[in-house]
Amino acid sequence: MHKPEPGEYAQSPYVSRYIEQVGEAPVLEVLARQFTEMQRIFGALDEEKSGYRYAEGKWTLKELLGHMVDTERIMAYRVLCMARGEKQPLPGFDENAYAEHAAYGSRPFADVLEEYRLVRGANLLLFRSFTEPMLGQVGNANGNNISARAMLYVLTGHEAHHLGIIRERYLAGSGSKQ
Repeated sequence: MHKPEPGEYAQSPYVSRYIEQVGEAPVLEVLARQFTEMQRIFGALDEEKSGYRYAEGKWTLKELLGHMVDTERIMAYRVLCMARGEKQPLPGFDENAYAEHAAYGSRPFADVLEEYRLVRGANLLLFRSFTEPMLGQVGNANGNNISARAMLYVLTGHEAHHLGIIRERYLAGSGSKQ
């Protein structure tokens, strides 16, 4: 699978930044590496450490993981819709409203981590099933045209973005030696 061409997505800082986060490695390999790294990082945390937030008003590690689960579900759905030729516009979502209503902070950390594991595992199987013509299908998400391939890269870049934040802002202050 090749990196999306600029014509496969609306040129916006948001989309371009996430696509560039993936780099030149094959996207499915990046997703698999992220999966391993996320399990390593979060698998080393206990319930108490999962409640760490690096600043007032920021998500805890558990809430951030929940945000990543929600976002992966939404973006994977978009990839699936586009790969299947859906032409109806797909809505955007407010990540803060989702986080507020999700109650990830009150759930057992082990459950949130298992949910991440299951969602990413299922999505890896789904994404591996797509052919190049499927990935080239263009749909509309959040008011912008984008190919299934570009949306898959956005999903991957979103996780890369948050992995960077986890390393730089959370693990440095959580007492965790990752």
